[in-house]
Amino acid sequence: MRAEIISIGDELLLGQTVNTNAAWMGRALHEAGISLQQVITITDNREHILSALKECTERADVVLVTGGLGPTRDDITKETLCSFFNTKLVRNEDVLAAIREYFSEKGIPVLPANEEQADLPEKADILHNPRGTAMGMWFEEYNKVVVSMPGVPHEMEGMMREHVLPRLRKRFGNGGFYYEVVQTIGVGESRIAHSIKDWEDRIRAEGLSLAYLPTSGMVRLRVSGPIEMKDNVSREAARLEEILGDIVFARGDKGIAEVLGAMLRERKMTLSVAESCTGGYLSEMITAIPGSSDYFLGGVVSYHRSLKSDVLGVDDAVIDSETAVCEKVAVQMAEGVRKLTGADVALSTTGIAGPDGGTAENPVGTVWIGISSASGSRAERFTFGRNRLRNIRVASLYALNMLRKHMVTGS
Repeated sequence: MRAEIISIGDELLLGQTVNTNAAWMGRALHEAGISLQQVITITDNREHILSALKECTERADVVLVTGGLGPTRDDITKETLCSFFNTKLVRNEDVLAAIREYFSEKGIPVLPANEEQADLPEKADILHNPRGTAMGMWFEEYNKVVVSMPGVPHEMEGMMREHVLPRLRKRFGNGGFYYEVVQTIGVGESRIAHSIKDWEDRIRAEGLSLAYLPTSGMVRLRVSGPIEMKDNVSREAARLEEILGDIVFARGDKGIAEVLGAMLRERKMTLSVAESCTGGYLSEMITAIPGSSDYFLGGVVSYHRSLKSDVLGVDDAVIDSETAVCEKVAVQMAEGVRKLTGADVALSTTGIAGPDGGTAENPVGTVWIGISSASGSRAERFTFGRNRLRNIRVASLYALNMLRKHMVTGS
C-alpha cells in the first residue's frame, strides 16, 4: 500500500517553518507497514492544491494532507476539497458546540470566523480534534483515501494516533514493520559504514535493512524489518552496539542529555557547567530534560575574560600568554565552576564559534572542552567547521558525551 503526503503552506516553502509534520508522519507510516512514496510541499493556492490532489490520488492509495484549515482567509483547503470531491460545506452542529466549549473554557469570545470552522464537507467523515478548532476530514472514493488534517504539529500528531493510523491499519495494514535505533556520536557516517560493512551486507541478505540518519555530530542507525522478524531486529541492533563500542550512547530515541541525566541521577551525582563559546546552549540542553534539577546545580556563561578570571578564577597570565582558547583555560574554567557550585563534576567550553576570529593556531571551529571531578581535571581539543550555530550545538553535544564516557570508564 502506497501513501503520499501533501504539505500546504507558504511558510514551509519560504523556509519560515520546518516541515516536521512530514518527518513525523513518515516514521508513523513506516511503523504501520505503509510505504510512503513522496512528500509534496505546495503553496496555499486552489489550483496547486487541486493539481497535487489529482496527481497524488492517481499514484497512491492514501493521501495525507496537512495545513490550510485555520480560520483566516488564506486557509482554503476545505473549499478546495469540496471542489475536488464534488461536495459542499454544511454546518456540523456537534463540531460547532465543541468549538464554542473550547473557547468558553479559555474565556475567549467566539468569533464568526471560528464558528465557520464547523462548516465541513458533506461527504467527509469528520475526525474530531480536542486540541484545537480545526477538524480532520476523511474521504474515500474509488478505493482511495484522502485525509486532511491541521498543520499544527501536536494537533496533527494526536489526530494521526487516535484516528488516522488505526483506520489505515484496519483498512490497508500488512502487519507493519519493526525497527530499533542505535545512536552514535563523534564519528561520521562514512567511517561507521566502513567499520560495519560485513555486518551490514549480512543483515541485508537476511531480509533486514539499515538506514543512516546523520545530524550535527551524531549518526542514528535504524535497523528494521517486517514485524515477524522483530527478534532478529533486536538481536542485530544489540550486535551493532557491540561492534561500534563507546561511540554508541543509546538504543532508542532518547537524546544524549536525557541519557546522561539518567546516569547522573542513578549515581546521585551533581553537575555544573562553565560556558564561553556555547553561550548557554549546553545548559539549555541539560535543563530541557524534565527533572534535571535533581542533578544540575547551574552554571556560569563566562563570555568575557573578566568573568573567567573574576568569577571562575582563571589565571589572567594564562589568557595573556595562550589566549582564552587553550587547554589550561578550559581546565581552570571547569575547576572554577566545580568549586563555585560544589558539584561532583563540571564541564567547560571555550572556543571560536565563528564565523570570524580564527588564527593560524586556533582556526574558526576550534573548541576546548574541559572536565573536572574528584578524580582530576583535563581538557580535549576539537576542530569543527565554520558554521557558528553548528559549532555551538556540536560542542555542547561533545561536552555531554565527554562526561558520559567519563562516567562509563572513569577517565
